[in-house]
Amino acid sequence: MSVTIKDIAKLAGVSHTTVSRALNNSPLIQEDTKERIRVLAEQLDYTPNFNAKSLVLDRSYNLGLFFTTLSKGTSAGFFYEAIRGVNSVIQDRYQLIVKGIDDYTHFQSITRKSFDGMIIVSQSDDDQAFIDHAAAKGIPLAVLNRPVDTQGVLNVLSDEEQGAFLAVSYLIEQGHKRIALIEGRSGFKSAQNRKDGFERAMKHFQMNIPPAYRRPGLYDLESGHSAMQQFLALEEVPTAVFCCNDEMALGAMKAITESGRHVPDDISVVGFDDTVFAAYVTPALTTVRRPIEQISREGALRLLGNIENKRTETEQLLLRTELILRESVRSL
Repeated sequence: MSVTIKDIAKLAGVSHTTVSRALNNSPLIQEDTKERIRVLAEQLDYTPNFNAKSLVLDRSYNLGLFFTTLSKGTSAGFFYEAIRGVNSVIQDRYQLIVKGIDDYTHFQSITRKSFDGMIIVSQSDDDQAFIDHAAAKGIPLAVLNRPVDTQGVLNVLSDEEQGAFLAVSYLIEQGHKRIALIEGRSGFKSAQNRKDGFERAMKHFQMNIPPAYRRPGLYDLESGHSAMQQFLALEEVPTAVFCCNDEMALGAMKAITESGRHVPDDISVVGFDDTVFAAYVTPALTTVRRPIEQISREGALRLLGNIENKRTETEQLLLRTELILRESVRSL
């Protein structure tokens, strides 16, 4: 027969409510009591029964992690680091359900009974209807990556515009004057922020941006490769390219190599995000570190605190970006 919370409570000399709260890391329980109960649970090989807990406590023990999309513009590195950040916090306390908002044609299944809380990694203003629906249902929410002003929502994001400004300023300080831009996916807030940072840096240093030095991208390898091919076909090829994410930067580097040129000897390349592979390509990619894992971890930590304490607070947390200098930029 499997061990229950009541078994642990009897051995520990406390109520089953205290055991439940301790195993869920409730701030209402003292740390020494939590530790004693955790040790007992481990010794007895206790396994949480989510279905039973849901019935007793009127909770689903489901935590939703929603992305704007899983198929169009969400890079593998971004997806991986967001999940890793959230999962490092929730561990075995919740069941994590990962979905794309664009998978839904209606939101009837998004209810307080379905989710104890939701983390929404938002890229687009089009997500607002989904966010408003969840907030109206009383679901504790953390919205990451895009600024929102919805009441009762925790908002965690990074200063992407400043990160792009720093990256392009660095290229200019290295002597580059012909700097091209591969933009992010149209309609994504991150793409707009990074383009704004690029434009602000060019304006600050009174640099010209020829229309031919701008190309749209889709946040994937292929669009970075295609955009770079178009730059290479110009009569006056840029000496540096700022790419709005690392995957497009890798695509651009491949196109440069295929043309018989070299990075950074012929063309310098800068990315954005500092995804897991950026330091391991050759040459290692200079990029802007956006703390995706930290953003998702911080969002999950604060959201779980709100769930456990039955709070819904309006709060915005802005994390800084950092320029990571590696080998893909040449000083002229």
